[in-house]
Amino acid sequence: MEHKTFDAAIRHTDGVVAIDMTGDIDGAAEAAMNAAYAQADAAGSDPVLLNFSDVGYINSTGIALIVGLLAQARKSHRKLVTYGLSDHYQEIFRITRLSDFMGMYDDEASALQQL
Repeated sequence: MEHKTFDAAIRHTDGVVAIDMTGDIDGAAEAAMNAAYAQADAAGSDPVLLNFSDVGYINSTGIALIVGLLAQARKSHRKLVTYGLSDHYQEIFRITRLSDFMGMYDDEASALQQL
């Protein structure tokens, strides 16, 4: 399996900040993921939307990075909402109980509608 370099960019939409992620979420993603979250956090929006639509692979280290974002969000009383997770990763988020702490939606429109 070819490794796809992770990248993350923030954008403002409907009064919230979305973090659009592409590539693989693994240990190499840490700096870019944390930088994007810091930018979103500084924008002061609540909640933050995590867009997984263009993420192909998440390993256990990547799950730990997502847990770290969740911890940061909870510390600042900010909600994280996800969308675009594949069925496989939706199941992993359920098994790891991440879905108990962040809403999971199929697409951005569904996520925004629930907010």
